[in-house]
Amino acid sequence: MGTVHIRDVRKSYGAVEVLHGVSIDIEDGEFVALVGPSGCGKSTLLRMIAGLEDITGGEILIGDRVVNGVAPKDRDIAMVFQNYALYPHKNVRENMGFALRQRRVAKSEIAERVDNAARILGLEPLLDRKPRQLSGGQRQRVAMGRAIVRDPNVFLFDEPLSNLDAKLRVQMRSEIKELHQRLKTTTIYVTHDQIEAMTLADRVVVMNGGVIEQEGPPLELYDNPASLFVAAFIGSPPMNFLEGDLVQPTVLQLQDGTRLNLPVGDRKGRPRVTIGIRPEHLTVAQSGWPATVSVVEPTGSETQITARFAGHLIRVIMRGRTSVRPDETIHLTFDERNLHFFDAAPVPEVAEMEDVA
Repeated sequence: MGTVHIRDVRKSYGAVEVLHGVSIDIEDGEFVALVGPSGCGKSTLLRMIAGLEDITGGEILIGDRVVNGVAPKDRDIAMVFQNYALYPHKNVRENMGFALRQRRVAKSEIAERVDNAARILGLEPLLDRKPRQLSGGQRQRVAMGRAIVRDPNVFLFDEPLSNLDAKLRVQMRSEIKELHQRLKTTTIYVTHDQIEAMTLADRVVVMNGGVIEQEGPPLELYDNPASLFVAAFIGSPPMNFLEGDLVQPTVLQLQDGTRLNLPVGDRKGRPRVTIGIRPEHLTVAQSGWPATVSVVEPTGSETQITARFAGHLIRVIMRGRTSVRPDETIHLTFDERNLHFFDAAPVPEVAEMEDVA
């Protein structure tokens, strides 16, 4: 069984605790992405599952077995690293079969497994090449092939696409998703890129400061973020935020004195709130919030507009094209069902969170 149970797991380096009692249950065949900013503890947690980091407290079970003291080679896992970790003097076939040779698997079985993995990953013409003769994407496929031939209960991916260019990342994302759909192997995938997490995973676990902020299906996190942090982290461009005081049940006064008429929302008696609305949920209309356009960015299928409203920069996504120009005044409206309410707090710096972990 490829289940993984993480129970109140803690990790400390001396007096500094970096994981503060993390608990996650991962089902057999599930694809779970651990996502969050640099330093949130996601890679540390993955390395603890792999046995590459000691566990300070709590338990990790793979299947029905507690693996806290089990050596990495005996955990029935296979890990794909960010830097490929291929042997430069061995060809593709030798790299893919190396772990099996170390386990003294019969040569005929090694050849069969390597050939099968090469067929799945489209590596058959490359089996006799050395890593220096391969592109970045091909090297990453070899690293995945080396994991596949081991036929593990659990795949662990640690930022596997970080070293690839943008176009190749999109291609490899599709290949990893197709691979999981074919093999149905339990997969735990660490990334700082929330787009990777959203597109690949059955379930996304958002981490921040060594704790879990929220977990659930990707669209559930996108539609119903449980905290300001999750709302700011999930989504590209990120959600727009406005902070103010509820001077009346449906009137929000911003810091510069601007008053907004709001629909009845989930305020829970809070006198001071932060409201959030995603860029695609704002509409340019004849009347509404007046905003001055700063930047217009056409991308072909849509147009992204950055505008200034009441001292805030607001991002708007319009489907198709527009005649709107910089310095022009537009009016923004929205469907009240797409408005989110949060406790008033400083909005996390999204640019910082999207740094490479």
